[in-house]
Amino acid sequence: MTSITVQHVTKRFTQASKSGARTVYALQDVSVSVRSGDTLAILGPSGCGKSTLLRVIAGLTKPDAGEVFYDRVNLNDIPLQERGIGMVFQDGALVPHWEAERTIGFHLWLRHRQQEVPERIARISQITGFGMDALLERRPRELSGGEKQRVAVARALARDPRVFLFDEPFSNLDAKLRTQARFELHRLLDEFPVTSIYVTHDQIEASALADCVAVMREGRIEQLDAFAKLYDDPHNLFVATFIGTPTINLLEGTVRDHCWHGMTFGGFPVREGLAEGTRLLAGVRAEGISFAPEGELGQIALATLHLEQRRVELEVRANGEHWTMFTAMEEGFRAGDPIPCAIDPAAVLYFDPETGRRVS
Repeated sequence: MTSITVQHVTKRFTQASKSGARTVYALQDVSVSVRSGDTLAILGPSGCGKSTLLRVIAGLTKPDAGEVFYDRVNLNDIPLQERGIGMVFQDGALVPHWEAERTIGFHLWLRHRQQEVPERIARISQITGFGMDALLERRPRELSGGEKQRVAVARALARDPRVFLFDEPFSNLDAKLRTQARFELHRLLDEFPVTSIYVTHDQIEASALADCVAVMREGRIEQLDAFAKLYDDPHNLFVATFIGTPTINLLEGTVRDHCWHGMTFGGFPVREGLAEGTRLLAGVRAEGISFAPEGELGQIALATLHLEQRRVELEVRANGEHWTMFTAMEEGFRAGDPIPCAIDPAAVLYFDPETGRRVS
């Protein structure tokens, strides 16, 4: 296994526009470390630099500044054939005219170890619960999207990788196949604890597969933490709103008498030292708002049933504000109903509306 260290990496591109060429920064002074055997997920919106960072770590893209180290050895000093990188791309990147068996075993055949191929395939099939034997004689055009990605993962594992890199490998699969493929990959990573980096826009994948998650925006890492920490203790408004489904509720308000007061809710204590009249955004997750007979009255605009969780997601409106909350199915609330609501003060996070920074 191998540790990975990225130090102060910057990557810029020149982009043509009507007013002339301009410089676009894909990565801006990015530093991150992955411990040996851990899995890091890189999460962020489209165009934030996730895939560029992965390609820099793989040695496929050269940074304009900064360095990448495998086990404290500069990646540039490691010969290509000795880097031990297993990489899975979004589309599988299989050789069109090769059967799956040749694709999976090619690395071993190059090293005259082709006798190991059947054992590797059998082991992967055993761990994932998906029989690879039926795919071995097929070419990519004869495989479904899910089957292509399974072959791509098997090919990467057959290389004896020191580092496992994934670039949104399941984004082209439908929801059911994506869930199944995620479970299979989770079992493989448990069995083969290779240092891994997983680029995704799917929060469920990030939370399920990774020890740690890096949230990126505009070429920078906004926060690096366990997924639960990102959810419960975001450093800024971007992380708070990007992580979590449904999106965190944001309510405008001001400080009066050392408490936050909004248009509907209020009286929640804030930290000392905030000036009277300071504007703050109060962020509260849906589970931090509850049905309370003595609470503030709102009206349900939309009710969405989550049958598997035996609860209903409600969008509630009052005083020009709106918020999302959950109630039990048995409560029987429907769109158009009035509902009294209360916020748990311990669940509220405060943010500066100008800078987006968290106010502790």
